[in-house]
Amino acid sequence: MLSWEHELPPSSSLYIGGITCTVSHSKLTAIVTSLQQNMPLSPLSSSSFSSLANIVALAVLLLLLTAPTSSAQLSNNFYSNKCPNVFNTVKSVVKSAVAKEPRIGASILRLFFHDCFVDGCDGSLLLDDTPSFLGEKTAAANNNSVRGFEVIDGIKSRVEKLCPGVVSCADILTIASRDSVVLLGGPFWKVKVGRRDSRTANFTAANNGVIPPPTSNLTNLIKTFEAQGLSAKDMVALSGAHTIGKSRCTSFRDHIYNGSNIDRRFALARQRKCPRTTGTGDNNLAVLDLRTSKHFDNNYFKNLLNKKGLLNSDQVLFNGGSTDSLVRTYSQNNKVFDSDFVTAMIKMGDNKPLTGSRGEIRKNCRRVN
Repeated sequence: MLSWEHELPPSSSLYIGGITCTVSHSKLTAIVTSLQQNMPLSPLSSSSFSSLANIVALAVLLLLLTAPTSSAQLSNNFYSNKCPNVFNTVKSVVKSAVAKEPRIGASILRLFFHDCFVDGCDGSLLLDDTPSFLGEKTAAANNNSVRGFEVIDGIKSRVEKLCPGVVSCADILTIASRDSVVLLGGPFWKVKVGRRDSRTANFTAANNGVIPPPTSNLTNLIKTFEAQGLSAKDMVALSGAHTIGKSRCTSFRDHIYNGSNIDRRFALARQRKCPRTTGTGDNNLAVLDLRTSKHFDNNYFKNLLNKKGLLNSDQVLFNGGSTDSLVRTYSQNNKVFDSDFVTAMIKMGDNKPLTGSRGEIRKNCRRVN
């Protein structure tokens, strides 16, 4: 067996198929050892593998082919040279929209969440239906519910004039969701960009529980978030986004009439604008956070301690289960909540992005090129 460990530095850079790859020595060692053990007829002695460079190149190629989809090509400075003013442009449009209607900030944040949970943060949710194409907007989790598309359209129009064909709708939505949080008093974080837009959508996934419904129990919430590579801690932190925005009667009706873990006076107050009968007042709204519905803070978690979570999926976070301690921590320490929320948002934004040559940069966020 060929011995080559002493010939390589701790990491190696190779140029393969137009891509320069830096790969750790340990990974190369493991892959080449596996190749040597599993390739029949002593292939390492043949002319096609006569040089160490070819062996290493094959190892790196295998790494590229088998590596899980990640955010490897996303970066904070992706547009530094291509479109340096993109962040200021996005912020300007979002700031104007939030000033007119604070709720729109929560709507944009929800758009981002619902987009990322269906095949990654690829802007698929932004696509309109056509006679030959079914998008995600009419899926059960989104129909007559998701909103804020016109803000994304406005940003795209401004950005296209600034840098035509450069910035994806997926990145615009990612940046806008961060700006929405900041403009409503929440934490700031640097957004990694470089995503590309999908050329399709997945109605089936969006319609089949990939996005957890407001009736979810704790077990279901944990499972659906884990399926996206997000932990229970991430899930609780991201649920804290319900410190802003409103919800429709259809989403909380069952909880306020049939919930066993809800404050009685709170439930009665909500019932006044949300009749028990389906089809009556379905679109009536209630704030998700009684205390500060237009300000991003940790009061959402304080509400849960008092059994005043509007949705069942809110209150199950504090109901004698495994996430009770996190809710207590966040209710007592806004800085810890902010930090964990930022970590979870970045993690969610890194979920299966389209990068490189995959996907496209849409000219219009509502349709493929």
